[in-house]
Amino acid sequence: MDIRKMLKSDVEIISDSAVAKADLAKNNSGKYFLKAIIAGFYIVVATILSNVSAAVLYPTFPQFGKLLGSFLFAIAIVLIVFVGGELFTGNNMTMSMGLYNKSCKRSDVIRVWVYSYIGNFIGAFVIAIIFVGGGTCKVLLTDYYNSFVMAKLTAEPIQLILRAILCNFMVCLAVLASIRMKTESGKIIVMFFVIMAFVVSGLEHCIANMGIFTLAYFFMGGLPLHLVAINMICVTIGNIIGGAILLALPLKLMSTDK
Repeated sequence: MDIRKMLKSDVEIISDSAVAKADLAKNNSGKYFLKAIIAGFYIVVATILSNVSAAVLYPTFPQFGKLLGSFLFAIAIVLIVFVGGELFTGNNMTMSMGLYNKSCKRSDVIRVWVYSYIGNFIGAFVIAIIFVGGGTCKVLLTDYYNSFVMAKLTAEPIQLILRAILCNFMVCLAVLASIRMKTESGKIIVMFFVIMAFVVSGLEHCIANMGIFTLAYFFMGGLPLHLVAINMICVTIGNIIGGAILLALPLKLMSTDK
């Protein structure tokens, strides 16, 4: 099979997935919304694992802690792909491909994006609140979040957008790899290293930030909410560009016969 046929096959698989997502969101919005909430759960479970592991090593071996935390965060995408869930950032590529392939309408894209974004936030918020309420790791994570959260919040908007573009290019590349790889072990290996690349590089993921900012807000005794809003807006815009334009559009153009 030549590369064009392989790409065309990938485009068709992604487009079929977009149609299924659009149908579910339109005809059974409750079920779709629940799947989005579950994806938010997975993101914060991975965030807790990643952040606590990094925080334990931060005082003595911060470099190793950063590498370990970045590697462990990849469990989020593995859970979403293998267990199931609707992640906003992955849907940026999937629904855009459905639109480019003329199998979905703009209203379908907007509906799926809005539902998955809100559902992801609810899921992330719920798990974060439960973890905070449990009272474990408060001192450990307070010190750790103090080391980097304000830097995330005070970054220039253009920097946030560019970091988010590259971040979601990598996230969607991991999703694409899960389609192309034929074995479960192959899918997991590629997803782990691609997701690790965006985390260790300090790139910005809007859904991960929902969990981090919720945890940091309670552990640090509050955050400047206007800076949180600016970060979330810029990162969301960048994530959409990264998935919908930087990856999905070239894949579609490379798969065409003309």
